[in-house]
Amino acid sequence: MPALFFGSIGTLADTSELQREAFNRAFAQHGLDWSWDQDTYRGLLAKSGGADRVAEYAAERGDEVDADAVHQTKSEIFRTLLAESPAPLRAGVREAVEQAKAEGYKVAFVTTTDAANVEAILQTVEGLDAGDFDLIVDASQVDQAKPDPSVYAFALRELGEEAGGVIAVEDNVGGVEAANSAEVAVVAFPGENNAGHDFRKADTVVGALEFAHLASLVRAA
Repeated sequence: MPALFFGSIGTLADTSELQREAFNRAFAQHGLDWSWDQDTYRGLLAKSGGADRVAEYAAERGDEVDADAVHQTKSEIFRTLLAESPAPLRAGVREAVEQAKAEGYKVAFVTTTDAANVEAILQTVEGLDAGDFDLIVDASQVDQAKPDPSVYAFALRELGEEAGGVIAVEDNVGGVEAANSAEVAVVAFPGENNAGHDFRKADTVVGALEFAHLASLVRAA
């Protein structure tokens, strides 16, 4: 049976600007005189991992920072902002999920963000919830974050699927690299703040999801 994997929160809803706002509020709470404008944030998103992003930015500036603590605060603020301003589903997501299930596909949410953020997006986004997925994977279930492919290996084992029968949707370069390493076909579906990144390693880049297009990319159902 083929499967459709959604690889990040950003493939369901474009929360990037909420995330940036949450980072900036977290910096203020931790006494940091940092402020990431949109252009700065777009550049930082070229690499995966929020805590790593904070740590690298601090190192470049010569600042001493508890990156994990800052990122934890950021995640708490993000969930509050998301509850106050629920993000709409991205173009074609609801239809792609419905058509995939109608065609007998398994549908999974395969991310390495933390469980609380996964729960928050699935509780607040309109038109989709946890019951729409046959499997939900978060950071607590794997040891390495993307671009490491272990989250894909885990999902494939849990669903009993072969990599050739899966199509993944990712919105960032690290996610595309993870899918490639797992030998899973991947569609890049960038949002507002990562649209300019290098997605040449994806099988295709789209601005909206269409199930027929996704299905055509499955390598060996």
